[in-house]
Amino acid sequence: MGFIKLEPRCPQRSAIVASVDPEPNWTMNDLLTELNTLEEKLGYHSPSPLKQPPPGYQEILKVEELVSRGHKPFVMSISDDDTSGDDDAESYGESEDEVSEAKSLVAGARFSCNDLDFSDSEASEEELDINSTQSFLMHKNSLEEGTLFELEREHQQKVKEQVRSTLSALELDYEKNCYRSQHAVLQIEKYIEERRETDRSLDKQYRCKIAEVLDSHLSAIQRDHQKRSLIEEQRIKDDAAIEEAKRKEKAIYEEEVRREKAKAEAEAREKAAKLAEERRLALETAKKEAQEAARKEAERAAAEAAEKAAQNKVGSSAQNARERKEGSSSSDESGIKVMAADAALKSEANRLRIYNDVAKEIPSIPQKEFEKYGRKMFRIVSQITGTVEAVRSKAQDFISTINGSVLPHPISILVFAQKIVSFCETPRGNDDRFAFACACVILLVSSEVPVAMDFVLAELHKACIYTVPKHLHPSKPDAQSKDYWKMIGYREEDSKLESSQSYLKRLQPYMKLYAALVQTDMQGIRNPHGLEHGWAWLAMFLNTLPANRSTAFALDAFLRMTGFALYRRYKSQFIKILDVISRSYLPALKKRDDQKLGEIVNRLEGYLDDKAYLKEPEGWRLQEGYLLSEEFV
Repeated sequence: MGFIKLEPRCPQRSAIVASVDPEPNWTMNDLLTELNTLEEKLGYHSPSPLKQPPPGYQEILKVEELVSRGHKPFVMSISDDDTSGDDDAESYGESEDEVSEAKSLVAGARFSCNDLDFSDSEASEEELDINSTQSFLMHKNSLEEGTLFELEREHQQKVKEQVRSTLSALELDYEKNCYRSQHAVLQIEKYIEERRETDRSLDKQYRCKIAEVLDSHLSAIQRDHQKRSLIEEQRIKDDAAIEEAKRKEKAIYEEEVRREKAKAEAEAREKAAKLAEERRLALETAKKEAQEAARKEAERAAAEAAEKAAQNKVGSSAQNARERKEGSSSSDESGIKVMAADAALKSEANRLRIYNDVAKEIPSIPQKEFEKYGRKMFRIVSQITGTVEAVRSKAQDFISTINGSVLPHPISILVFAQKIVSFCETPRGNDDRFAFACACVILLVSSEVPVAMDFVLAELHKACIYTVPKHLHPSKPDAQSKDYWKMIGYREEDSKLESSQSYLKRLQPYMKLYAALVQTDMQGIRNPHGLEHGWAWLAMFLNTLPANRSTAFALDAFLRMTGFALYRRYKSQFIKILDVISRSYLPALKKRDDQKLGEIVNRLEGYLDDKAYLKEPEGWRLQEGYLLSEEFV
């Protein structure tokens, strides 16, 4: 029995290898203890395979059996190269088979630990372990101890080889996994690039398709626009052709009307000339006959002619006296007394004469054209509002309609007067703002058509006699017939006269329109029936008209509309007029035995007591800040 001295020839390299290999001096108990410690640290409590009989336990039993039989124990030699191994084997007197067997026991794969960092302290500990091992191997022990030592060494070598194999397998598996990961990453990148290329190709195709669809859509829109443009151009041409045809037709119609009118006027002038010539000839003939008869009977009829001349002179003087007496409001044969000033009656007669002369020509106008023109005028009147812009616009519409009418010019003006006065009977007619706005429109139209003012005043005189001012008083008890009430202004409906309340309610809008008209003054435009006529109307009203219910309502409506303007101009003179109303008119009104007078008496007294003439009436100032009776821009 002998011992093997393991002494590496290169201590430095052996130290490096020993520092990498597992602990060479561990026993089985140390190994089990270390593994248990690691399991406790890692928290792993599964049964350890090392607690079973160690893997080399059967080999140990076989070696003991061989020793007991007298076999020679094996010799293990570790060397760095084959030559040194052979020399060592020969030096110890061992056979080649034994050496090869020893080599087979220690053969194993080594693993690379290039990445491990070994410090000097670890190297020094390994060198101390090797020295202790060498010192331990140099001691002589019994055969059993040597066998156990060899088995333990063999087991350590196997464990080391298993660890090396596991590390090599793990390293190889790691490399494979790295390779697979790199390969997978490359495949993924390649797939991503292919997908990007595919997406770019699809996007390009999609953009091309969108461009084609958009181009076709724009082309369709352009074609549709061109078609619509052609249709619109054709429609415009057709409309222009229709308008041109209408214009030509209207021009032809106007020319025919003008020719007919000129022809009628020429015929009328010719007829008048013929009548004048016939009258002249008849007068000349009668004159010659009278002269001839006078020469023949000069002596015989001298006395009779003188007496007849005297009688004619006396008769003409009596007739003139009777006419003057009637002009001073005397009673006529019908028993109705006309109470008015001579100047007012004369102005009324002149306006009504002009109005009636034009009204006589209305039956000669086609009824359809007359009604159509009247509806157009009434529509313009209904659009009047109390703003500057509306007043301007509607006045211009009236002027254009009058000047462009197919009806004769006087009849167009008469229709204008009728429609603007008749609107007083509508619900808006009693509105003060509407009355002032209508007055402005009438004044603007009169500035372009001067006779329009006379037609409007004549229409007001026909609708309400108190705009003259005038009153019809029955001088006989039996004179208050239905005809009398109609002359005053009452209307007959279903063979029955309207009530006094309805008549007085209808009277007020006419008086408001007249009162608004007399106080309307515009910058640059003279009112031919201005505020001085309103002052004259008030004086004539108080001097000639009696105090009754109808005149009281007319006076109240007039004062409430014009009192503010009259006071601004006449100051103390207007206060004197109000004093006359308070001292004379109201007491005379109260003396009448009529219970229905209480309402109007209270209204007049309230106007005087509250000094309502100091307050600007509603609508007197047009919107946008223009004063109605001072300026109009």
